Amino acid sequence: MQYRKDKAGNQLSVLGFGCMRFPKKGAAIDMEETEREIMEAYHAGINYFDTAYVYGGSEAALGEILEKNGIRDKVNVATKLPQYLVGSRAALDRYFGEELARLRTDHVDYYLMHHLTDIAMWEKLKAVGAIAWLDEKKKNGAIRNVGFSYHGNSDGFIRILNDYDWDICQIQYNYFDEYSQAGAAGLKAAAEKGVPVVIMEPLRGGKLVGMLPESAKEIMRGSGRNWSAAEWSFRWLFDQPEVTVVLSGMNSMDMVRENCRVASEAGAGEFTAEDREILKRVTEEIRRKDKVGCTGCRYCMPCPKGVDIPGTFLCYNTMFIESPKQGRFQYAQTVGLTKEPAFASQCVGCGKCEAHCPQQLPIREKLKEADKTLRPLPYKIGINVVRKFMFRKARKSAAQGK
Repeated sequence: MQYRKDKAGNQLSVLGFGCMRFPKKGAAIDMEETEREIMEAYHAGINYFDTAYVYGGSEAALGEILEKNGIRDKVNVATKLPQYLVGSRAALDRYFGEELARLRTDHVDYYLMHHLTDIAMWEKLKAVGAIAWLDEKKKNGAIRNVGFSYHGNSDGFIRILNDYDWDICQIQYNYFDEYSQAGAAGLKAAAEKGVPVVIMEPLRGGKLVGMLPESAKEIMRGSGRNWSAAEWSFRWLFDQPEVTVVLSGMNSMDMVRENCRVASEAGAGEFTAEDREILKRVTEEIRRKDKVGCTGCRYCMPCPKGVDIPGTFLCYNTMFIESPKQGRFQYAQTVGLTKEPAFASQCVGCGKCEAHCPQQLPIREKLKEADKTLRPLPYKIGINVVRKFMFRKARKSAAQGK
């Protein structure tokens, strides 16, 4: 494992463990498998673990595993204040106290103001006394480093960056999003101020691996590099010295081992002009095929009307990246044939989702477009027929006690 320094000179592993997508067993986190993966990562040298208040069960799972294995003080824990829920000084204490309890610790190594999208959100926190509160927590050691995670444009990022003496920051950044959100401009601005940058969505929610167009994969295969799609993404990031930590939401042992291998091999300044040209061509292919820039982060969820927003967009993009048949089949299977349907047509246009979308997508407009394309009349009739058969049979079985 390679390491880069934070503002205070602490060594952070260039690969961090993103804890939003722990493996599941049914609806719950699979604690046995999650422990195996976390300990594999720890023994490979990862010392930065990133979670948040709203990552369902994640803080508690991480805290239990670190305590059980006696490694809490050997790693860095980053978690986040749900600033969108804070309306008073008392709320700061309440949420932070809950997080310490879940994490089974008396301090947080890196505490980030979660999901800032503009200066107004930071000003709201300042108005309830956040700066004095953070200074107090830093003084007594409960918070070691203060930062923020960001999903707005580069201008807003730089305004927030310059408004406080931050110890760290976190942005979405990958070769496809080089010039969106905070982007390269934000990355370089933070580096110039000596603020370490943690990268989220390096694979854009898996899109830069599992949903690459075949034409993009062909470009990679023809490069002469024996790199997977994920390795291309990570190497592009590790090549940049301004990047301190790259988070990966790893949820399999193969993923942990492969990502750790790349993080041990890839260094800054190793990417060639030819490598960059390959990714430029890949990006052009993705943009030619993609329909909605959804990363599957699920910040838009839950929908008050039960719409599976990221599921719908995944299927919609699949239609154009793979095939219409595959996208429609996936939509019927994962959205239409659940016990409670989650169709895009259930949207009532409340706009709650758009207020939370890191990509600032016109979700309501795109849902109408996606549903019309994914469910033409024959598919709509077919799904309804299958639903009636499936759930009438299920009700009959339940009544008979089977």
